Amino acid sequence: MPETYTHGHHESVLRSHRWRSAANSCAYVLDRLGPGTDLLDVGCGPGTITADLARHVAPGRVVGLDRSAEVLAAARRDAGGLGTLEYREGDAYAPPVEDASFDAVHAHQVLQHLSDPVSALREMRRACRPGGVVAARDGDYASMAWHPADPLLDRWLDLYRRAAQANGGEPDAGRHLLGWAQAAGFSEVVPSASVWCHATPEERDWWGGLWADRITASALAEQLRAQGLASDDELAAIAAAWRRWAAAHDGWFTVVHGEVLCRP
Repeated sequence: MPETYTHGHHESVLRSHRWRSAANSCAYVLDRLGPGTDLLDVGCGPGTITADLARHVAPGRVVGLDRSAEVLAAARRDAGGLGTLEYREGDAYAPPVEDASFDAVHAHQVLQHLSDPVSALREMRRACRPGGVVAARDGDYASMAWHPADPLLDRWLDLYRRAAQANGGEPDAGRHLLGWAQAAGFSEVVPSASVWCHATPEERDWWGGLWADRITASALAEQLRAQGLASDDELAAIAAAWRRWAAAHDGWFTVVHGEVLCRP
């Protein structure tokens, strides 16, 4: 059966995804990617990271893979005429690519949503050439930290983790990447971690605003209501808590990520 993507593709979700770049989301792998590198980006979403990577490795060939035809159509429109970049519809469990056809295979915030991330990593290893690199980065929700404290934001985190787990995902994927990569049979795995920090007034307004919208209007909100985990009134109260956090002069939020660089 198709897996459920907990976030969905509401505008508030894509608002977050379109902010992502190679610099802020995959700096740990950039020094492994030189001009002429052929790269596969698994679960590319709206393609902002993918397009950045295509510019970084040009004239190397870059393929962005995602299962959402709608999101891929927008990614193609926004690609800016990069002749080395192609988008394909496909699944992380069966990427429509030949064996050993890329020098690098990358996935950002993908494995946390899968019920069998080890199988997806094996497919990424299959697509990678000998001597290449497979790179994966995922968030670790239980490691997120924020200030000022608010019990409604604690409730937000609990609800998100419960929804993701109900969909077969692992919201704390960052801490599992090393073990998953080892189980997938890579010859070498180098682990690391990095964070996003949202603390300036502009960053707080953006981050708090998008989560206020996501908790009331995205696929996540629909799932929470359908599963009887939260009422409309509670979700509205959580949205208000996000806006209070955004307005706090000392508001601070960190998103912790685990990372792995793997050799086939």
